[in-house]
Amino acid sequence: MDEKVTLPGLQAMKHERRKIVCVVAWDYQMARIVDRVGVDIVSVGDTVGINLWGQPNPLEITMDQLLVVCQAVRRGVKRALVSCDFPFGPLQEGPDSAVRAAIRLVKEGGVDLVKLDGAADHLDAVAAVNQAGIPVFAQFGITPQTALRYGVTYSATPGKGSEVPVEMTDEMVAQAKSLEAAGAALLNFTNSGAVVGPEVVRAVSIPVLGGHGGGPWLDGRIRLATAAIGYGAAGVDDPPDTYANVARIAHDAIAAYAADVRAGQQIRGGIPVT
Repeated sequence: MDEKVTLPGLQAMKHERRKIVCVVAWDYQMARIVDRVGVDIVSVGDTVGINLWGQPNPLEITMDQLLVVCQAVRRGVKRALVSCDFPFGPLQEGPDSAVRAAIRLVKEGGVDLVKLDGAADHLDAVAAVNQAGIPVFAQFGITPQTALRYGVTYSATPGKGSEVPVEMTDEMVAQAKSLEAAGAALLNFTNSGAVVGPEVVRAVSIPVLGGHGGGPWLDGRIRLATAAIGYGAAGVDDPPDTYANVARIAHDAIAAYAADVRAGQQIRGGIPVT
């Protein structure tokens, strides 16, 4: 688990049918933990604004905010590749803007590759960033931004109307091939589904990962670290279907700390009382 992850190594994993593990993390401590586990990619997602800062939508996150998060994650990761999402704006403003944003994320944020949402609509930007020597993690499929255009009801819950319809198979395969031809190093196929997903995986030579709506038919999976461990306030009253319920653990721990303080007892980890 000590060997540094590389893009050629991920390519080899696809061809050897070994699954790639990607985790979304937003802070130094979590980055250290997931890197110690041995995940292959640590992704800094633009959803940090929603999930950690309470912003109402992902469009509010700025480049400067993402850079701070990238720097923290980079300090905690030694083995895995570090990816970072573009905030809304640079990709939409054209190839030159996209290249400038990618350079900032590499130089100031220390990332190894950049993730572009809606990349199939910006093939020229994908090619320009790749030509600048910066690997691209290209996201496509059914996302909140593309669902209405495709006439599909988007849901963040797999199986609730967000899966790519079978009749879109040819279109999704064509998009995947176009992204590979433009120079994308990895693909993030959102809400692929069990029918379209395998077709896309077979159609390209680069790894295809996915989060919501994905499954074992892909080359790898993406999951928020906070989602995997159940770190969300709602989990206190509504236990999540995750690998842990950290929300309840945190609630009970803080309650125990508060009880010690109110009872006039020394807190755990404090200076021993003699």
